[in-house]
Amino acid sequence: MQCSKCRRDAVIYQRYSGLHLCEQHFNRDLEAKAKRAIREHRWIASGDTVAVALSGGKDSSAVLYFLHRLLHERRDVRLMAITVDEGIGGYRDPARARAIAERIGVPWVTASFREEYGVTLDEIVARKGTGLSCSYCGVLRRALLNRVAREEGVTKFAYGFNLDDEAQSVLMNVLRGDPYRLTRPVREVAGFVPRIKPFMYIPEREVALYAFLHVEGFDLAGCPYAADALRGDVRGILDAYTYRHPATKYSLVNLGEALRNPEQPPEGGLRVCERCGEPCGEVCRACQVLDEVRRGA
Repeated sequence: MQCSKCRRDAVIYQRYSGLHLCEQHFNRDLEAKAKRAIREHRWIASGDTVAVALSGGKDSSAVLYFLHRLLHERRDVRLMAITVDEGIGGYRDPARARAIAERIGVPWVTASFREEYGVTLDEIVARKGTGLSCSYCGVLRRALLNRVAREEGVTKFAYGFNLDDEAQSVLMNVLRGDPYRLTRPVREVAGFVPRIKPFMYIPEREVALYAFLHVEGFDLAGCPYAADALRGDVRGILDAYTYRHPATKYSLVNLGEALRNPEQPPEGGLRVCERCGEPCGEVCRACQVLDEVRRGA
C-alpha cells in the first residue's frame, strides 16, 4: 500500500485514523502526538533534569530516543537514564540498557534490588510465589527509582507508558472497583519526583515500530513472572474489543484524564514514611512488602 500523504510505500496502517503512513510521515505523526502531550500537560520546562526509566525494552528505549531528539539542542534541560536491576535471572540485563543509553548519547546510572533491599525478585518469588510478583516488583521498583532520581537531582521522570498501558490501567481500576485510583488527582508532593508519559496517546504497536526504526539492541523478551498478572487478562479483553471498536483505548485514556479533577482534594493524601523516608499513602507499601518477604508471612 502507498502512504495516504505521499506516494512512498507505507510501513503502517492506522485502523483508528484510516491512514496508511510511510516511514517519514509515521515518524512525524508519532512525534507530533508526543510533543502535543508534553505541551498540553506542561511536562517539561526550562531548568528541568529529565530522567527516563530505562528498562532496555522497546517502550523505554523509544521514549529515550524521542526525548533525546527533542531536547539535545537545549542547554536549559538535561536528559539522563536510570535502570533498576530487579534480579530476574535471564531477564533485563542492565548492560543492554547501558549500551542503548551510550549509543543515544545520554548519561546512565543503575541501582539494584540486591544492593538496596538485600533481596532479588527471584528470591521474593521463591518465598512468596508468583501470585503477587508484579505487585511486589512494581512497589519496590518505583520506590527505588524515585530515590535514585532524587539523588541525581531529577525533576521529571519519563516513563515509556503507551496508550495500551494507560487504557489497561484505567480498565483495571474499574474492574477492581477502585474509585480512589480513578479519581486521584495528579499533584506535586514533596519527595516524589513527578512522572511524565510522552507516549500516553500512542498505541503500543506504533511505539514498537518507532523503536525498531531508530533503536538498536532493545530487549523484546517479556518478564517471566507476568503471566499471572491481572494486566495480562485485561490486555486480552481490551485488544479483542478494540479490534471491533478501534477508538476504545483512546476513550478509556480520555476517561481517566477527565476523572482526575485537579481541584478535588485527594482522600488522605500522601505523607513521608518514618522508616525509609519515601513518600507514601497511609502505610508505606514498600516497607510493608519487604517486611512480608523477610518474615515469610
